[in-house]
Amino acid sequence: MDARSVVDLLYWRDVKKTGVVFGASLFLLLSLTVFSIVSVVAYIALALLSVTISFRIYKGVIQAVQKSDEGHPFRTYLDKDVAVSEELVQKYSNVVLGHFNSTVKELRRLFLVDDLVDSLKFAVLMWVFTYVGALFNGLTLLILALISLFSIPIIYEKYQAQIDHYVGFVNKNVKDAMTKIQAKIPGLKRKTE
Repeated sequence: MDARSVVDLLYWRDVKKTGVVFGASLFLLLSLTVFSIVSVVAYIALALLSVTISFRIYKGVIQAVQKSDEGHPFRTYLDKDVAVSEELVQKYSNVVLGHFNSTVKELRRLFLVDDLVDSLKFAVLMWVFTYVGALFNGLTLLILALISLFSIPIIYEKYQAQIDHYVGFVNKNVKDAMTKIQAKIPGLKRKTE
């Protein structure tokens, strides 16, 4: 799956495909709110096995009645190579390692107060997260993120001019307020980079 197909999925270019992905993902997350992850995985596996076993038996009966020799109905899938190549694993592990290392460096910079303003912003963000954590659990946040992921891009595409106007207005006011605060409090001036 390339980036273009992900964008098409999020912008609902193919409604059926996006509906299936969104519905299945939302159903999975909602089922995790009711059942444990072990139960959800077991139920999904049982449902999939029920469908495939039933289809295999059905095809076997049809072949016996028609006296045909079509073979195994899933032969094309059984013959496909599903092994993950070492190059692919190496490529993605290098990408993950790069992101992990940059995250560790940034956290070190924030926790050891390399820049006071950035560390204070991080502290405020963590303080806000304490309230978010008190209101929502992680699964609820995942459900909200999934719904946002499939709704915000299409809403932004539809109302881009109005949203950009208000975002620019808010950014300007935030920058003005930060400039005023940095000017009045000693030690909060940003380092020149």
